[in-house]
Amino acid sequence: MMRKQITKAKRVVIKVGTSSIAHSNGKLNFKKIRELAEVLTDLANSGKEIILVSSGAIGAGIGRMNLEKRPEELSMKQAVAAIGQAYLIQIYQKYFTEFNRVCAQILLTKDIVDDQMKKENVIRTFDSLLELGVIPIVNENDSVATDEIIGSNFSDNDNLSGIVAAVTGADLLIIISDIEGLRKSVAGGLTDEIISTVEKIDDDIKKHVLTTKSELGTGGMDSKLKAANYLIKKGIDLVICSGADVKILYDILEGKEVGTIFKGAK
Repeated sequence: MMRKQITKAKRVVIKVGTSSIAHSNGKLNFKKIRELAEVLTDLANSGKEIILVSSGAIGAGIGRMNLEKRPEELSMKQAVAAIGQAYLIQIYQKYFTEFNRVCAQILLTKDIVDDQMKKENVIRTFDSLLELGVIPIVNENDSVATDEIIGSNFSDNDNLSGIVAAVTGADLLIIISDIEGLRKSVAGGLTDEIISTVEKIDDDIKKHVLTTKSELGTGGMDSKLKAANYLIKKGIDLVICSGADVKILYDILEGKEVGTIFKGAK
């Protein structure tokens, strides 16, 4: 019954992690980005209002500049992020245009939740873009915001996507990454069993969370759980699933039992 309610979601925020749109060496995976653009365009064509929160700016910048590794100096990371943000949106525009869908870039800092005027302006921008049938592509403004680059769990794109979902009044947030869902753990190790539904985040749920993260991403299940806890209180559903095949978005929005759903309190 809970999964069937997802089929009614109108405004959907979809967050893709770096691992879902990049190769293991950190460079962009154009095939995956094209597939993502095709699926999101199809969902928009079906009447869904789609907002994409995309990681990958620093990785895109590294690839664009043919760097051998991720820079260590903060100012260089910000420079690479600025290059990558421009390059990443260029790639998205290329593939969304192929499917006759317009996209737009929105770079945010988390003060939108603290400054009421900024928040209202952001809401109006999203509403106008969606009314025009445009797919907004959101990222944190890594060239000026340092928290995500430094690696704070309080500023990464998992949490940013939660904020975007809440601010825009979304019905659903879907986080796709290299994590298939919340796995049950035994004696500190993960099992193959996915916890299908979570209605509240308590100590029993937290014991299934390991704090590890992928080499490409800034978050892990711990940051996703923080986003889930935030959205549960806002009454917004969240699904965490694997991005190995982006067509999984169809399964989720058809109410199929994939990944883990965190039910927003109604």
